[in-house]
Amino acid sequence: MKVALVHDWLVTHRGGERVLDALCELFPSADLYTLIHQPGSQPPRIENRRITTSFLQHIPGIHSRYRHFLPLFPRAIEALRITGDYDLVLSSSHCVAKGIHAPPGVPHLSYVHAPMRYMWDLFDAYFGPGRTRLPVRAAALAVRPYLQHWDRSSTDGVDRIVANSQHIAGKIRRFWGREASVVPPPVELERFTQMPLEGGGQGGYFLWLGAFAPYKRLDVALEAFRTLDTPLWVVGTGQEASRLTSGPLPPHIRFLGNVPDSALPALYRDARALLFTPEEDFGITPLEAQATGRPVIAFGKGGALETVTPKTGLFFPEQTPASLAAAVRQFDAWESSFRPQDARAQAERFSRSRFQQAIQAEVDSLLGLSRTSPAV
Repeated sequence: MKVALVHDWLVTHRGGERVLDALCELFPSADLYTLIHQPGSQPPRIENRRITTSFLQHIPGIHSRYRHFLPLFPRAIEALRITGDYDLVLSSSHCVAKGIHAPPGVPHLSYVHAPMRYMWDLFDAYFGPGRTRLPVRAAALAVRPYLQHWDRSSTDGVDRIVANSQHIAGKIRRFWGREASVVPPPVELERFTQMPLEGGGQGGYFLWLGAFAPYKRLDVALEAFRTLDTPLWVVGTGQEASRLTSGPLPPHIRFLGNVPDSALPALYRDARALLFTPEEDFGITPLEAQATGRPVIAFGKGGALETVTPKTGLFFPEQTPASLAAAVRQFDAWESSFRPQDARAQAERFSRSRFQQAIQAEVDSLLGLSRTSPAV
């Protein structure tokens, strides 16, 4: 089977790119199409294949300023031509990848991480008062109707939509008027399940980990821990770094910046719990934490409701510092009933092989194929 993979952009290696890596393993000879590609930003399984980019690739400085060109993304993906004799187009989309034009007669399956979140329900999280400068907000308001219309109409060329969670399937139904099956994304469990379950939480700190994007709501954790006399360690960086790290913070809040992937398992294992503050489409970090045998304190909305259970974590009902602080105080009593083996068992439900088997089944169903042997 000859497959054309499509991904929004290849600049950083985060959750969406980990899904792409699993797809590249499933279809090792697939070609890859993307808006822009910063060479060396991806692991070899992604880098070592034919990668075709859009006209945006030729804009000077695009790899650090690509967000400024959002209004051009629909035109760029539509102009990106898939050339070759393909059996399937498989897009991995959280922005515009699903809008690529498949060659006539070639089925298109789109694995959707989210509708264009910054133009729908999370618009204010990105462009609301205090989030960005007034001219940027005005420009976003001006292009919002166009991008919403395009986001919806571009699904007309997709034959089958697969969502990464029930939460996102609901958004697809609400925003696009389409139905979607659900295949949870893969978690690279092996790195984390190698950690011993015994002795977890000995570092005494709570851990927040992620990109400093507006909707991730790191500000909720920082403000909550101003009122708590317990350590908070923060891993990551991103577009909100200057705003979130400026000004005085209590000494028990520690910023670690980006850390090597090799250091993450130990950071998870030594934490008392992972703090998960966003309303996330799915959320990989809670499963990574649980794979090391650690619990999660999560905002009780979105994908976390599908990955964290009452045995493996606590939920706080409102996305506010006071609600999170109350959950952290409640954690002291809850912690005595927590069993690390329950957390690891929950994470193991989301393995890479299960993801690949489920995607292969979706592809086979779309193409009308039947298999007598396992797909992976």
